[in-house]
Order: sequence, then structure tokens, then C-alpha cells
Amino acid sequence: MKLFQSCFLLNNSACNLLVVLCLVTMTETLFVSATTEEAVYLPDGIDLLVTGIGTTAATMILTKELATREVLPARIVNIGTAGALVDGLAGVYEIEYVLQHDFSSELIAEMTGKPCSNGSTLATSGHFPVASLATGNSFIADSETRNHLATRASLCDMEGAALVGVAKHFGVPITLLKQVSDSADEEASGSWFDAVDAGARQLAEAVKEFK
Repeated sequence: MKLFQSCFLLNNSACNLLVVLCLVTMTETLFVSATTEEAVYLPDGIDLLVTGIGTTAATMILTKELATREVLPARIVNIGTAGALVDGLAGVYEIEYVLQHDFSSELIAEMTGKPCSNGSTLATSGHFPVASLATGNSFIADSETRNHLATRASLCDMEGAALVGVAKHFGVPITLLKQVSDSADEEASGSWFDAVDAGARQLAEAVKEFK
């Protein structure tokens, strides 16, 4: 895939504008994970970026990576675990819609009188079942919060929406693959540590569709 940025030469009595023709070639897929544990079984030699946990780390590290690359990736694939906000979910899901659940977009729109978007619809590959994702900076581990978020999404994580925002800024397509590691309830923290190894194996199998 190629992205062309072009400028042209304008000459008149008022200005002389030099236009530079730039060609930026996009290369292979960049895989992004919050932790090494979730990416431990990915194949050797792939292009992997580990950001750290949470939206701030995800935004900073991916922005730095893309801004300093001579060549942008053709696609970003974010792999990671997620909590289930509704019962009956298991395995790997591809995210079709993502929002930031701790961002008061409706209140900000009311305060400013201007639209304040929160949420992105993503193209999906058709290789996996799809789900919606709520991203925030808290690890969801209580039933009350789980039930509240379940009215907005079916899975929750701590990086997805931030990564989507950065990818869109740079014009790079992005895919989110989330493996259900826990039920986002009172047992979630212990469940994650017990399940992350098996989840990493499932994610490694899933990314074969994007090599």
C-alpha cells in the first residue's frame, strides 16, 4: 500500500511556493501489545511493539514509534487480553467498535456546545467473531462497574481506544484482537494471572491471519 503526499509549484506575482513530491511506502504489519506476557508466543522476527499498560503509555509509545519511523506499517494489529462484560464470551474476538468509557463526551459536548466524539467503528476481517470494546485506565474487577459498562460494550481493556486514535492520526489501518481472560468481576485480577499464558497462545494462533 502506498500513501502519496504531493505539493506543486505555484508561481504568481504574490508568491512562490515550492512543492515537494513525497512518497511514503507502507511496509509490513506492526503488532502492538501492552505486555510481553500477552505477546510471548508470537512468531520470531515479527515487528512487535510493547507499550506498557494504560491509555497514556499506549498513546505515548505508539505515537513515538510511528513519528520516528521512516516507513509506516501497512497495518497495526493490537493483541491483548480483555475482560468480559457479558456472560458467555470466550476465545479471541475482533473489535468492530471501541469507545473510551472514562471520557465524559456527552457532558463535554453539553458544556462546550460542540460535538465531542467518543467511539470508532473498525473494519473487520471476517476471520473472527466480533465484539465491542470499552477502554479505560482502570482494571475492571467489580460487578457493579461491569454491569454499568455492559450497557455500552461487551469487552473491556486499557489500551484499545487510545491505539485506535493514534493509528487514525497517522492514517494507518488498525485491527484489535482481544482474548477473553476474565469476567471483569471480583475474581478478575486472579483470573488474569492464571489465564494470561493460555490467552497468549490463542492470540499467537490468531495473528497467523495477519502475517
